[in-house]
Amino acid sequence: MRNWDEFDELGRCSGEKDLLDAEYACNKLGIELKQVNYVKQYWNSVFTSFLEDYEIGLTPNPDILCNKHIKFDLFYNYALYNLQNNAIATGHYAKTNFGPFLEKYQQNEDIRLLIPKDTFKDQTFFLSGIKRHTLRRTMFPLANFLKAEVKELAIKCGLERLTQKKESTGLCFVGKRDFKEFIKEYIKSKPGDFVDIDTNLVVGHHEGIHQWTIGQRCRLHSFLKPYYVAQKDVTNNTIYVAAGHENPALYSNQIIASNANWFSSNAFEQTINGVLKCRFRFQHTKPLVNCSIYRRQSAKSAQDLIIELDKPLRAITPGQYAVFYSDTDCIGSARILSARNFKAKPQTREIMEN
Repeated sequence: MRNWDEFDELGRCSGEKDLLDAEYACNKLGIELKQVNYVKQYWNSVFTSFLEDYEIGLTPNPDILCNKHIKFDLFYNYALYNLQNNAIATGHYAKTNFGPFLEKYQQNEDIRLLIPKDTFKDQTFFLSGIKRHTLRRTMFPLANFLKAEVKELAIKCGLERLTQKKESTGLCFVGKRDFKEFIKEYIKSKPGDFVDIDTNLVVGHHEGIHQWTIGQRCRLHSFLKPYYVAQKDVTNNTIYVAAGHENPALYSNQIIASNANWFSSNAFEQTINGVLKCRFRFQHTKPLVNCSIYRRQSAKSAQDLIIELDKPLRAITPGQYAVFYSDTDCIGSARILSARNFKAKPQTREIMEN
């Protein structure tokens, strides 16, 4: 599956090595290799949304969008309906109650996305936006393996070459380039001010809100404490910054989120007085925090939520995803619209709410 056309400094497509590795594995296993090109669809469904979000001050998560729109939609439908298969299998470290190979599949049972054996490599965070019906027909063969065990198995199968591959991290379309330089190719610079969120004084200037994300250090000179991005005002093209890494303005304990995706058909039926108690994270490597989720009463959609955290977290970022967990399951997700801290002083809180 090719989703992005990118060429390195020698003019080689970065996907060519992945294709060679796939051919190598298929030849070893004696199975057929089919190729499908989703470059156009990826551009329209993932990359265009990525740029539009940055233009309005949001920080998107293209990995979740790619899984939602490409891998578990277009590719899923191609595998089932074009190739006439019954299911897909993926190398994500994840698990469902239907078993690694759907051997426990039950037609009338809700699907559950479970935390895998390898909790360090757990990728349920990135699968939290896909639809229930797709998850029901997905196998996760790595569910009960640690990554080290998978490498041992690959060596036994004669696929040792593939165990030498480096981890794929970061955005596939950015590669090794500096992100600010990359984004300049697609979004025009628009100079504005850095404003101290506590004093309301201008402390520096930026080249565009799309080049900065919440919690990022600003590298402003001649100040006693380093400044970090606290909030972005798109209308006035102003970035509010907070002095000090642990400044309270960088912490939030209430989140407004929308477009909720639940794996259970009755997620809110098992609540206490309409409040769903679960655990929260917005970055897949961060620890889980207990939270309470309310349906937003004034919202146009029942999928809009208010999330109250038991413990304030730093740099909760609009555009990212709130992902919800029980002790054993990833139960769903919603897109973060805004975040604020009830304990911030009035002037700071007013800026954050606006």
